[in-house]
Amino acid sequence: MQLHDRIRQAYARIAEVDRPEVWITLRSEADVLADADLVDASLPLAGMLVAVKDNVDVAGLPTTAACPEFSYVPEVSATAVARLVEQGALILGKTNLDQFATGLVGTRSPYGAVRCAWDPERVSGGSSSGSAVAVALGIADIGIGTDTAGSGRVPASFHGLVGIKTTLGVVPTTGVVPACVDYDCVTVMAADLDTATLATRVMAGFDEADPRSRSWPVDVRLAASPTPRVAVPRAEDLAALSPEYRDAFDRTVAGLRVRGIEYDTVDISPLLDIATLLYDGAIVAQRYSAVGEFLASSPASADPTVARIVSGAAEPSAHRYVDDLSTIAAGKRIAVALLDGYDALVLPTTTEHPTIAAVQADPLAVNRRMGTFTNFCNLLDMAAVAVPGEPTGAGDPFGVMVVVPGFHDQVAVDIAAALTSAPAPVLVAEGIDVLVVGAHLKGFPVHHQLTDRGARFLGDVLTSDAYRLVDLGTTPPKPGLVRHASGTGAAIAGELYRMSAAGVGTFLAGLPVPMGLTSVELSDGRWVTGFCCSYEAADAAVDITKFGGWRAYRERTPAPV
Repeated sequence: MQLHDRIRQAYARIAEVDRPEVWITLRSEADVLADADLVDASLPLAGMLVAVKDNVDVAGLPTTAACPEFSYVPEVSATAVARLVEQGALILGKTNLDQFATGLVGTRSPYGAVRCAWDPERVSGGSSSGSAVAVALGIADIGIGTDTAGSGRVPASFHGLVGIKTTLGVVPTTGVVPACVDYDCVTVMAADLDTATLATRVMAGFDEADPRSRSWPVDVRLAASPTPRVAVPRAEDLAALSPEYRDAFDRTVAGLRVRGIEYDTVDISPLLDIATLLYDGAIVAQRYSAVGEFLASSPASADPTVARIVSGAAEPSAHRYVDDLSTIAAGKRIAVALLDGYDALVLPTTTEHPTIAAVQADPLAVNRRMGTFTNFCNLLDMAAVAVPGEPTGAGDPFGVMVVVPGFHDQVAVDIAAALTSAPAPVLVAEGIDVLVVGAHLKGFPVHHQLTDRGARFLGDVLTSDAYRLVDLGTTPPKPGLVRHASGTGAAIAGELYRMSAAGVGTFLAGLPVPMGLTSVELSDGRWVTGFCCSYEAADAAVDITKFGGWRAYRERTPAPV
C-alpha cells in the first residue's frame, strides 16, 4: 500500500468510528501527508502510523498528560519518538490517557473516558488507553504508551494486542512526563509481535540525556532455551481472577506443551506482596514528586481520583520509603531464586474486564485489583511481553504476560512468539556471530554450551572453498577446521549463531588445545568468528573434507576412525 493511501485510510477510519475521546491532539491529514512525502521508503518503519500517549513529547504538539492546565509545547520530541520518526514512522497525534498516567482503567481524564474498541460499555484499560484503542480500531499501526504499573500491558490485553514493556532504561524516558520516575517505561502496542518488536528495537538504546538510560549488557541473553521452561502460578495465587479469566488462563496453560513449552507451578505470593508497594507503600511518593505541587494548586481539570492518589503520596515518611526500597531489593533476590531454572513466568495480564459504570462506582478497588499481576514488574526490574491468550468462553479477548528477569527481553519475545504461533523476531541485535562446524552443532555433545549462554541460531551456512576439515580423534569426537588457499579446500557445512560478547569470551576461555577461534569466510563472502585448530594438529589428523561437514561424516562413520 502506498504511504498516502495508508494515511487516507486511517483518517477515513477516524471519521467512521467516531471516537473523539481517543485523541487529545489529532494532526491534520494534510500535515501527515506532507510528512510522508519526506520519508525514505527503504526505512524499516516507512509509513507506519503512530499514536503517541499525551505524556510523551512530540515536537510542536502540546503535551497535556490529560490535564489542560499542565499543557506545554515541546521544541523537541521524546527520544523514543524521535527514533521512530528517524526510521520512517509518521505521527498521527497525541492520545488520551488516565491523567498523569495514574490508573489502569482509561476513564480518569477530562477529555472523556476512553471506551473499549469492541464494547463501548467497557473500559479500554489505562493509562495508555487512547494509544491502545487507536491501534485496535485499525487507525494506527503502533501505539506508544508508558507502563509503570501495567499501563501498556493491560489495554493491550483488553484489545487482543501485543504490548512490550522492556527492562527499565532500555528505552529512554527523555521527554516523558514522569509518573514514578524510577519505574516508568515507554511501551509499545501493536496488532502483531513483529511490528511491536521492530518498534521497540528502534526505540531502544542508550541516551546520554536520560540519567536512568541503560544499554544491553555484554552478557545479554539472545534466545530462549530450545525447549522453553516456564513457571505458572498456583491456584491460590489466582484468586483475584474473574471466573471467565480464570477459565481462559487455565486453557492457555493447558496448551503450553502443545506449543513446545514446558511448565511447572510455583508460589508467586512474594511477588504479589511486592506489587502492593507501588500504590499502597511509600514508593507512591514518587507520584507526588512528579506532579504533586502542580495538583496542589487545584487545577480545574484535575481528575478527583488522580488528585486524591497523588495528594496522599505526600504523606509517607522518608524512613518508610527507605524501608520499602529495602523490601524491593530483597524482592529482586526472591524473583531471581523463583525463576532459577525457568526461562520466564507466564501470568494473566489482568484480573477482569470491568464496565465503565463499575469503575465509576468503585474507582480505587477495581483499579487496584486490575494491577494484581502487573504492579511488581517494574519494581523488581523485570521485563514483560503481553500477548493474547485463549479467549474467554464468550469469545472476548484475554491476555497473558511473559515476565522475565531484567535484560532477558529477547527471551520474553521468543516465548511470546511460541504462544502466538508467530516467527520469533529479533529484539536484541547485539552480539557476535559465531560459526560452529563440529561438536557444537545441534544434536551433538556440547551444543548445550551455546544454549546455556543464550546463543541465537541464525541458520545453516557454508564456508568458502578455502577450508579443509579433519577428524582430530579426540574423546568426545570433534573436528578441526583449517584455512588453505582459495579453491584448494571445500565448502564446509556449519551453523551460525549470535552470542553475547561475554558469552564468546567465556567460550574462548574454555576451549581445549588445539582448538581456537578465528575469522572464517562464509560462502557468501561474509567473515564471522569460527572454530579452527592448529596446523600441527591438522597434519596429524584424518582429512574428512570430502564429506562436506561433520554431520555428514558422523552419519556415515559413527565411530571415530
